[in-house]
Amino acid sequence: MIRQSRLSYTESTTLNFYYPTTMNTRMYRTCLWLFLLAWSTLKAADHPADQRGYNIGETVSNFQLKNVDGRMVGLTEFKSGKGIIVVFTTNHCPYAKAYEDRIIALDVKYRSQGFPVLAINPNDPSAYEEDSYENMKARASTKRYPFPYLFDDTQKVAKNFGASRTPQVYILVREGDKFTVQYMGALDDNSQDPAGVTRRYVEDAVNNLIQGKPVMLNVTKSVGCAIQWKEG
Repeated sequence: MIRQSRLSYTESTTLNFYYPTTMNTRMYRTCLWLFLLAWSTLKAADHPADQRGYNIGETVSNFQLKNVDGRMVGLTEFKSGKGIIVVFTTNHCPYAKAYEDRIIALDVKYRSQGFPVLAINPNDPSAYEEDSYENMKARASTKRYPFPYLFDDTQKVAKNFGASRTPQVYILVREGDKFTVQYMGALDDNSQDPAGVTRRYVEDAVNNLIQGKPVMLNVTKSVGCAIQWKEG
């Protein structure tokens, strides 16, 4: 105490900064603990306990989900094609909005070649009203989606796939009556600027599959908004 009283105000403040008091130390530890708790909660929300996820080469279970036109749509709707570009996406997510025109372009480019887009909204609308079924219909109408836009109300399909982000892509190839996963991940390497894209992961994968070649890069990291899971 005697030594500290001889220090200038600036020196004393500096000492307090580098050598925090007991109260400051407790506050720091408490804040750090709360941060780690919040972080672990968010990570758990990304991957629910009952979520497994398909691996490359695995067969996808059939499903039936409600389309924005009121019809129930599933994998059997695409049994005459070569495969499907499944995209988990939402209305509210800025990343999904940034990719929206690129997703439409994928369908326009590859539908005639046997690989149409199938969009699925897995989000809990109670978290974001913009992701409700009614708003899905409005969005599909405004943007004139040329592909089905399905509502995964129970979130079972997203969990089966192992989806955790929006947008997140799974390319499926039809093998007889079955569909197997051949690619999963991001659309490309630039979520913000379409003009800045240098790697078009989905296009490269589909082009290879159409030519009967293996997909060289079949897993990439999805960049987007975390799926909002329902509680319980």
